[in-house]
Amino acid sequence: MALNYRKCAEEIAANIGGGSNVISAAHCATRLRLVIADNSKVNKEVLENIDGVKGMFESNGQLQLIIGTGTVNKVYDEFLSVTGASAATKADVKAAAASKMPLWKKILKTPGDVFVPILPAIVASGLMMGLVEALAKAIPSFADSGWFGFLDMVANTAFALLPILVAVSAARVFGGNIFLGAVIGMMMVHPALMNAWTVSPTNQPAVWDLGIVKIAQVGYQGHVIPVILAVLLMSTLEKWLHKKVPEMIDLFVTPLVTVLVTAFATFVVIGPIFSILENYVLKGAEWPAASAR
Repeated sequence: MALNYRKCAEEIAANIGGGSNVISAAHCATRLRLVIADNSKVNKEVLENIDGVKGMFESNGQLQLIIGTGTVNKVYDEFLSVTGASAATKADVKAAAASKMPLWKKILKTPGDVFVPILPAIVASGLMMGLVEALAKAIPSFADSGWFGFLDMVANTAFALLPILVAVSAARVFGGNIFLGAVIGMMMVHPALMNAWTVSPTNQPAVWDLGIVKIAQVGYQGHVIPVILAVLLMSTLEKWLHKKVPEMIDLFVTPLVTVLVTAFATFVVIGPIFSILENYVLKGAEWPAASAR
């Protein structure tokens, strides 16, 4: 017998506390995605047994009901009609769910949101680097060939320019302009700066003397925390300026001020402080392994 979409939607609404308890509602290919204001009003046992609902789970602040391809969109339309909720996108639901999370969960969730999208690039580069190095050891002549040089360059690109990938992803997560985020990331590994991997006690970077402060001309290759914090500042400042700057000059003033202020803060405060802290964290993580040897 064909599913009664209206009845399914009404039963779902009745067992989640009604339309007034729905913050946001969207659907994907198979699931109805809901953000609920008061989870104590949700009757999970009944929801799982509603005709048309094939399963239910909670993820990242969302209540997700599995309904099925080709059916979920029809139940969703009826659900909006029954509850009076407004149609939302998956991104809207994710944002609503994130806003309900406690601060500590938001802090833990943010790195995952930044790194998950760039994992394919990191995995591909890591696997390729391993394969290239293995071939070089197995076939000594390969290490001196043009193929090795080319493949080695291809393999380590994502790691050599990792701050750019992190900056673009972070700008997307924080709601900033991803192209301004890319500029901040590129700035932190600019060719005019000394590569961070080459810094040593006997090979120190030059310094820009700005009068009020001195900036070491060194990049942030291999660092991620300073990049994420720099883009967080950039995104926050950009959104604030969009609200304050008149529309007539917003296109010119906002990007200019955003990049200049973020660049200064990054190289004077964020970069130097948090790169040192990041190094201490990494050394702390290595200490148990070193002690066990």
